[in-house]
Amino acid sequence: MADHKESKMEELAHKIHSKISSPSSSSDSDEDKRSHARAVALKAKVYRLFGREKPLHQVLGAGKPADILLWRNKKLSGGVLGGVTSLWFLFEMLDYHLITLICHLMILALSVLFLWSNASNFINKLLLDYGFCQFWVAVFTS
Repeated sequence: MADHKESKMEELAHKIHSKISSPSSSSDSDEDKRSHARAVALKAKVYRLFGREKPLHQVLGAGKPADILLWRNKKLSGGVLGGVTSLWFLFEMLDYHLITLICHLMILALSVLFLWSNASNFINKLLLDYGFCQFWVAVFTS
């Protein structure tokens, strides 16, 4: 313990002596700042994964997909994970096929539109706007 105190005292005395004996303190502080900046830059490079220079958010594109992958929005990321997991379970475990899924979704959409158009007469609601259908009809008929 005594050796530790003596070494600390010698270290402190050496620092004081070097500060007093230096002719220009401003140049030393500039060098200290530069060496400190270099050390910080080196430290930042060392602790980045695979030696990257940019943050991971920027490497991933700095948009919504990066936010989802980095779990910045936990509800959205959880929803994406749950949806992908359910699709994986549907296709892999239940041997469901993509064409079958698309056909069933189209049948469901047609039945919902049919029921909505018939029920709108009874509940006095407005019909859905079918403007998007007119576009596709124009594309396929011309």
